[in-house]
Amino acid sequence: MPKAIVVRRYGGADELKLEDVALGNPGPGQVRLRQGAVGVNFHDIYVRSGLYKTLALPGVPGVEAAGVIEAVGEGVTGFKAGDRAAYVTQTYGAYADTRLIDAAHLIKAPDGIDDRTLAASMVKGLTALMLTAKLRPLTARDTCLVYAAAGGVGQVLCQMARRIGARVIGVVGGADKIARARAAGCDDVILRTETDVAAEVMTLTKGRGVDIVYDSVGKDTFEASLDVLALRGHLVNFGQASGPVAPFPPSRLAAKSNAVWRPILFHFLVDPVERQAMADEFFAGVLAGAVKIEVGASFGLGEASAAHQALESGATTNSIILVP
Repeated sequence: MPKAIVVRRYGGADELKLEDVALGNPGPGQVRLRQGAVGVNFHDIYVRSGLYKTLALPGVPGVEAAGVIEAVGEGVTGFKAGDRAAYVTQTYGAYADTRLIDAAHLIKAPDGIDDRTLAASMVKGLTALMLTAKLRPLTARDTCLVYAAAGGVGQVLCQMARRIGARVIGVVGGADKIARARAAGCDDVILRTETDVAAEVMTLTKGRGVDIVYDSVGKDTFEASLDVLALRGHLVNFGQASGPVAPFPPSRLAAKSNAVWRPILFHFLVDPVERQAMADEFFAGVLAGAVKIEVGASFGLGEASAAHQALESGATTNSIILVP
């Protein structure tokens, strides 16, 4: 019988319970997907804890996975039984060995990338692609600042920026992360616990500042991010690890004609043609060896609670996946 991780009440990692689930055949527009690997993200922790009350309880968390289509429902075009597919969806349900999912959410997976790599990278890769190509496109003439450069999204983002040819200044929170950030493509790395980030950026850029700041930290770094922007620079706040950014007067941006973005990945995945094109561009980087995805740890589906504990504790590096 199919199994899934079910959350019946908000709380700690022990609220993730492996249960038998009724599945049935795919309905109109749906496919039944046998999942080879499932991605684990901080978003899942926020959902499980109740910080984000976006999952109806009882419910199955998880937003990304990859696998093989077992059956298709009426009206499905573009996919058939035996096809490999991956997805990122805000409708949840990924923590399962087999699931029903609307075919409209699926991304065609290339033969050269396995399920583990796909599940470990769909959110991170599409986020990095969105940041570098869909907002203010990053170019080889640009200098960018990347916070959490040794983190999951940060490493992919730095690799993509390096592939484009931009100068990359990375910010990390520990000396043990410097080498990882440099390996990901950073030309310079700033250790924020020992250095004034804004002052160091201005020194490195000879007072000019950077064209784009990719800031996933939020409240604690927003002021410095604004301060280091060059003329007509762009600040992209795509996360709030330290909390939400406080309100500020838009007139502050007028001093250098700066711009601030606060994008959400799912808004860029609505159109299936655009979504597949984004994925294909990301896949091309992986297949070319320019973007390397490393799985830091893998857990069985029934070990989802241990996977969450590992992610929350910072005990692992790189991506975490569940293998049904």
